[in-house]
Amino acid sequence: MTPATGLNTGLDDFLAWAAAREGAPALPGRPADAVLCLLALRGADRRAGVPEPTPELVARVLGEDLPGLLWATAPETDAVPRVLYALADRVHEAGRLNAKRHLRLLEAVDAAVPAFRQAMADPARLTWHRWYASLLRADGVDPDDPSAVAAWLGGYAAAPHDSRPALPGALRRAAVSGRTFAARARLAELLLAAFSRDTRPGPQGPLLPPPPLSDARPDEALGAALEALADTLTDRWTAAGLSAAFAGRHADLAPGPEVLPHLQLADRLRDDHLDYYGAGDAPLPPPVRAAAPEEVRALLHAAPLPDAVAAGVPGTTAGALPGAAPRRTPAAFAEAEIEAIAERCGFPAALAVWQGGTPQELTELAADLLAAVAERLPAVAADGSVPDGTGPGAVAADTAQDWSLGPAHLLYSLYERGGTPDSVARRVAEAAGAQVAVEAEEQPVPVPASASDDGAYAMPPLAEFADLLGRPEVTETQRARLTAPARALATVVDALGATGCLFRRGDAYGLTPLGGTVLRHVLLSAGVAAPDAAEAAAWDARTATAAARRWPPAVAAAALAAWAEHRGGGDAEWAPLLAALAGERDAGHRGPALLGAVAALDHAGVPNGVLRSALTDPVLGAHALRVLRARGEDADAAAVPLESRALLLAEELEERRLADRRAAAAEPGGAEGSGQAPRRLLGAFDAAAADWPRGGAALVAGLARAAPESVGGVLSALRGHHPDTAVADAAAHELKELGHRRGHRH
Repeated sequence: MTPATGLNTGLDDFLAWAAAREGAPALPGRPADAVLCLLALRGADRRAGVPEPTPELVARVLGEDLPGLLWATAPETDAVPRVLYALADRVHEAGRLNAKRHLRLLEAVDAAVPAFRQAMADPARLTWHRWYASLLRADGVDPDDPSAVAAWLGGYAAAPHDSRPALPGALRRAAVSGRTFAARARLAELLLAAFSRDTRPGPQGPLLPPPPLSDARPDEALGAALEALADTLTDRWTAAGLSAAFAGRHADLAPGPEVLPHLQLADRLRDDHLDYYGAGDAPLPPPVRAAAPEEVRALLHAAPLPDAVAAGVPGTTAGALPGAAPRRTPAAFAEAEIEAIAERCGFPAALAVWQGGTPQELTELAADLLAAVAERLPAVAADGSVPDGTGPGAVAADTAQDWSLGPAHLLYSLYERGGTPDSVARRVAEAAGAQVAVEAEEQPVPVPASASDDGAYAMPPLAEFADLLGRPEVTETQRARLTAPARALATVVDALGATGCLFRRGDAYGLTPLGGTVLRHVLLSAGVAAPDAAEAAAWDARTATAAARRWPPAVAAAALAAWAEHRGGGDAEWAPLLAALAGERDAGHRGPALLGAVAALDHAGVPNGVLRSALTDPVLGAHALRVLRARGEDADAAAVPLESRALLLAEELEERRLADRRAAAAEPGGAEGSGQAPRRLLGAFDAAAADWPRGGAALVAGLARAAPESVGGVLSALRGHHPDTAVADAAAHELKELGHRRGHRH
């Protein structure tokens, strides 16, 4: 055994051999120990007296293991390749590696080193052990002296939060917690696999120390022994005593994922994001209102639930804190509930953050409070019932009947619409399956200047409710049926609002500035792309337009206007946005139609001069003409290419087709596949065909050429319902051709 580590790696003999080589500089023990142990734990053969590296093992140890388990100074990092070179020489000298394989191994080390250096310097690979080891070594503390490390940790914990070094870059504590957990889990897996191999040891003997299998509970004893060994190795490769400190007295300095409630909320929001966008890196819109870092403390302290939680900590009151108001217990929460939320969020230890935390720590605390409330709230069923209760804490939202009215999805849907206000009544109407007009679905809701003094929820009057849904035919009976679920949902919104992250005024509800900042923090913790306004304004034109095409129209318009204004706001600054849209379409973009994207540019205020310059564009010409005419501007229609007209018509006809399907489904006994003639589509097609060169059949061919990826539904409807056989036959022919082309591609 190697006494220094307890693992049978031959470290001491190897270091002595390396030191005796003429002209070779001494190898530092810390990185040498880590390299040999990790190679051995990865299953390296040890018949040469040391773990024998292979190209595959070198790649894994350098790329995966060391960047999460070893903190090394620059000289120690530089020594890692030398350790591997020396190992290769030692194995070659022992006759276990021929000259050709020896050379190949050295080349593998050289190939892996650049990525290893980058990973060691990457803040995203930090763990708590590596972070604190870096700080204490920067302060001149001996990392191998547990007393010195403990004294340094005590001083660090006593220091004001705003005097502590900040995590590098945009790194968040939740990310470091997750990385620490992952690194520890990997080490535990390696140790367990090594124990399994040790049950059939080779001539070199077992790698690990003998486990205490004589214990009355051998399985538990083995687990405890491997955990202790993992602590020993982690501390040896970072700083002595860190593991025990983080498991005990200084647990608050290195929180694990299990004590950060907002990480569970982050998982739920990420699931929603994947359902909506299909990928975590598809960006959400920046919230229209977000708190600046220096505003977070005041906003959090002003919120009733956080104030009540902090005030309930024994030995303190919120009113005793600087600038705090008298305690206000939110009506929706009983004292026992507030105490449970406080415990879930780490109080009383979290009081230090409440009183003197940095903006990031306070944002994280606000996120934990929001998550703790959300996980205790029930989801509302579309009929207004709440399983097993009606108030906060009744049941977990996972058991609810309607996912779309659960607290987590409610939060995600607000952020996904840029934080713009939504309607309680419209939300429950959608969940109940009511038809909501496309143009009304994502429209921001006007927020009244005031609401009822008691905060009681009342459904909007029928005319207002119909406007919210964009459905003038909605009846009083339909409205009355939704009153109960709307009231139940308003109760959930109000409970979330007690955290200071949401507001409700009458039927309108939305994110507060604190809520925008807090939810962005949660989403980023989940790995979801959630840029702030400055990041979105700094994007290139193609990234900006590709993102905006998927956002609600009002939010997209604001973001594109901010993008252009960020660069000066003149014609030259707007033009790249139109060019980017045209380029996406030319490249075969399969995202939302151009109509919505150009409408967003119109609402954003794209100058007329830029639109006139686009009239001759084969993609955007007809869209530009449409906007100019809607603005009352003169424009030369003859300048617009025919293919651009066909592209616009394909989008407009698809809108008519979908409207026909919705109308058919809304009729009593109707269904989308009812076979009724699509009146809106046929009328719009005939109007366009009357002005199209060579008539309707030629227009069908033009539509298929302009929008082959999206015109199939229109062509199918024309084939089945157009009374002119020439048009119907042309549509059938184009559908057949499109099918052939798709078959060739696949």
